[in-house]
Amino acid sequence: MVWSFRGGVQLGGLLLSLIGWVSSCVTTVLPQWKALNLDLNEMETWISGLWEACVSQEEAGTVCKAFESFLSLPQELQVARILMVASHGLGLVGLLLSGWGLECFQFHRPRGVLKTRLCLLGGALEASASATTLFPVSWVAYATFQDFWDDSVPEIVPRWEFGDALFLGWAAGLFLALGGLLLLISACLGNEDGPSPWTAAATAPPASAPPEEFDGSLHLTPRPVNQVIWN
Repeated sequence: MVWSFRGGVQLGGLLLSLIGWVSSCVTTVLPQWKALNLDLNEMETWISGLWEACVSQEEAGTVCKAFESFLSLPQELQVARILMVASHGLGLVGLLLSGWGLECFQFHRPRGVLKTRLCLLGGALEASASATTLFPVSWVAYATFQDFWDDSVPEIVPRWEFGDALFLGWAAGLFLALGGLLLLISACLGNEDGPSPWTAAATAPPASAPPEEFDGSLHLTPRPVNQVIWN
């Protein structure tokens, strides 16, 4: 068997974490956090994100303008900027530590305890990245929901609705959470499956070693050619 069960769980957690981290980065850049369709002008659509607002027209195309001041943004967008950037940092560090903790990755002197701790720390960081992604996305969605059903605003006034980036952000947080959970589970599995194929060759005793120096494995020693038996 090329991959042990523990190694497969580690690889699955790393891949899910990578997908979640990339999706989280894309969510931060996309301007489709909130969308606004004007009933009076159906050919014009407004979208707003963390960094810029855009207006899309069928004739003129899409025009975007970056927000001039951070302090002028609503509170949920200010917090979303900070937490999404923090999520990228946590996710990246978690991916690096988890990659070093894989069974197939070899240090100069591999130690199982160190790799287990790296996977455990990497899984915890991925879980933290999931929380710092889901919280701002959900807060922006909640604020949009509250504004949409605000009775104090006349019905004729256009309302902001959920943008596509929110759904991508929820998916990113879910992938990060699943990846971190698998990494934590792999750290709790231990090494009951035995040594991996990459460490077996490095830890095998030499053929010329005496039988009492290793763990009972059978190694054949060639007979010297010039050996002479005297009667």
